[in-house]
Amino acid sequence: MKHILITGSTDGIGKLLALRLAIEGHFVGVHGRTDAKLKATVTEIKAESKNDNVVGFLADFSNLSEVKQMATEVFEKMPKIDVLVNNAGVLKTKTDTASNGVDVRLVVNYLAPYQFTNAVLPLLKKADAPRIVNLSSAAQSPVSLSALKGEMSLGANDAYAQSKLALTMWSFDLAKKEPSILVVAVNPGSLLNTKMANEAYGQHWSPAEKGVAILYDLASTDLAETGTYYDNDKGFYSKAHPDAYDSNKISALMQLTKGLL
Repeated sequence: MKHILITGSTDGIGKLLALRLAIEGHFVGVHGRTDAKLKATVTEIKAESKNDNVVGFLADFSNLSEVKQMATEVFEKMPKIDVLVNNAGVLKTKTDTASNGVDVRLVVNYLAPYQFTNAVLPLLKKADAPRIVNLSSAAQSPVSLSALKGEMSLGANDAYAQSKLALTMWSFDLAKKEPSILVVAVNPGSLLNTKMANEAYGQHWSPAEKGVAILYDLASTDLAETGTYYDNDKGFYSKAHPDAYDSNKISALMQLTKGLL
């Protein structure tokens, strides 16, 4: 039995992955933003999987103090983390700015997973072969450090693409700094049939199961390679955006991120 935590798992591929892993008998941590939905999801997964080792964690990832609070709670409820899947993400939203004045996509898709992962690193290090799966995207564009400081605003798609490149750059950096932890970034597939894609684009290209299958493989099989980017649109490891291999840009991003948090 592994201890697995999946952020953003009350919907879409996160929820389907949590169910699949719970059915296999693992201890699964589910995370959601609203209390009612989180409780309903935990109840549903427990019933469908006949597995009582399913716990819920509540946090709005656009609020970094809630992210910090959730990390504390994870220490109370999980003895270790074998696999962390940073799946929580947002594209279209009612408010474009998070509580700290930064674009909500940069906060939810990058700053929150960065902060959360660093907070729970001791639990990952208690596992025999820990791994982190970070959900990137085919959409990746150069990160504006000014936008990350909240000094300028971005369009939704641009902010999303920047947040996903920032996450990928950090994944590569973390893989180098923590050789005992396998860290892989993945584009689970473009326009999967999920709430996020349908709300943003009103259409989808592939079933959600395509994303669930690759996340499952990267979380629990030998397919995962540390410090890499897997592109599920192509079905193989691929090159991320060139900035993800630029050590100067990565260190500037890491320095600013540490400063912000």
